[in-house]
Amino acid sequence: MYVDLHTHSTASDGSSTPAGLIKEAVEMRLEAIALTDHDTQEGIAEARTAAERTGLRLVPGVELSLDWDKGGMHMVVLWLEPGSGPLQDRLAALQHARANRNDRMVALLQDLGVDITIEELLEEAGGGSVGRPHMAAILVRKGHAEDIQDAFNRFLAKGAPAYLGRDRLLPEEGIRLARESGAVPVLAHPHTLGVDNRFEFADLMERLVDAGLVGVECHYGTYERDGRSGMVAMARRFGLIPSGGSDYHGTYKPDVALGTGRVGIPVPRDVMDELEVHRGIG
Repeated sequence: MYVDLHTHSTASDGSSTPAGLIKEAVEMRLEAIALTDHDTQEGIAEARTAAERTGLRLVPGVELSLDWDKGGMHMVVLWLEPGSGPLQDRLAALQHARANRNDRMVALLQDLGVDITIEELLEEAGGGSVGRPHMAAILVRKGHAEDIQDAFNRFLAKGAPAYLGRDRLLPEEGIRLARESGAVPVLAHPHTLGVDNRFEFADLMERLVDAGLVGVECHYGTYERDGRSGMVAMARRFGLIPSGGSDYHGTYKPDVALGTGRVGIPVPRDVMDELEVHRGIG
């Protein structure tokens, strides 16, 4: 049986509703799925209700964007229960800061001659957390970009004219809050870290392990089979558990399929079993 421990819904920047995501996972005959929307758990309740009607197991989670200047550092936090808690409370503050950033980015786009309003951005998000992919979708629909990637390149990516940074947790802080909340922190898609030197990469892994990191994504949606094997060996070398997931966003990443990613390789069930041992251990 197979699992997918990295997915997104309309609660952040996916195109499937939380309930729709569960339906898709059942159709894919997955055994378990983790809903890991960006900096929010607003979709967990809906997904959980939908999953309870099926044999699918839902792992509540979130994906954190961390403060890392060399590239993009994201952390998938698994078995994070919605409600009050060290990390959950910080997520509420991050969501408030994210809303302010969206207002300012819309104003920048308007200054660039783009016909966009915060109201239609909220509508595009369908009531979930608003992010840059929603802005990109509007830009494409109104003819300001050819596709989502073009919208990012021209307007929304770091260094582009409408880009603004946002509040982020430091890596050690994110790991600490996750562990204090009884959840399991996993470094997501390490290829985006922007670290090419293997010695620098080793130093970073040791730093994160010392902070309490549990796993790293090795069975990622765009990694080929040989690459996954190498990543698993790397993870074991640092005492980390090789996690995995598709990073599914629906139509916002149309070439990435739920359960198997871009390369058509599923994530084995024993990945989840090994990670769950660390659940609730602060």
